[in-house]
Amino acid sequence: MITGIHGVLEAIRVDCAIIRAGGFSIRVLAPSSTLNRLGEAGAEVSLHTHFHVREDGMALYGFSTDEDRNAFERLIEVSGVGPKVGLALLSVMDAPTLYKAIADEDQQRLGLAPGVGKRLAARLILELKGKLPTVVPGGVGGVATTPGGRIQAEVMEALIGLGFSNSEAQAAIAKIPQEQALTLEQQVTYALRSFSQH
Repeated sequence: MITGIHGVLEAIRVDCAIIRAGGFSIRVLAPSSTLNRLGEAGAEVSLHTHFHVREDGMALYGFSTDEDRNAFERLIEVSGVGPKVGLALLSVMDAPTLYKAIADEDQQRLGLAPGVGKRLAARLILELKGKLPTVVPGGVGGVATTPGGRIQAEVMEALIGLGFSNSEAQAAIAKIPQEQALTLEQQVTYALRSFSQH
């Protein structure tokens, strides 16, 4: 699995960047929001990547943030949503905005992306609502600071402080049983236990 690329930007095309890394020029497909941040040819760039393999070929997708990469991976798990639609959605909104649109059942906002009609927007909401991080202003690392999520935000801070990445912390928090009223210490312990099980 290729999870990142670091190299010299050779060129930017309509839907991809050409990055020279380790003696190779690699085509990295990316949303326009990521491409717009890369700068000029010759600049040193780093992207979080998803290596996609299917019957008709392989492709490398790149994102400026870990959150956008994670959102892309969640999107393409939905039936009827391929990489092209995933890139279109992340071209018109970042991961937190996408998560909020799904949580708010905002079909109109999701429909701003080319290729996303009402039916597909409804499917995204149906399949992903309640399964994604919630984001509000002042949230920490993609976790809400609403009353139900305030402790989660503190758990996230604690895990990141212990050296875990944002995505690792989010994955561990997702495994904490939310139906139980656990204290902050209990939730951190539960999250750490999930790491030891791997």
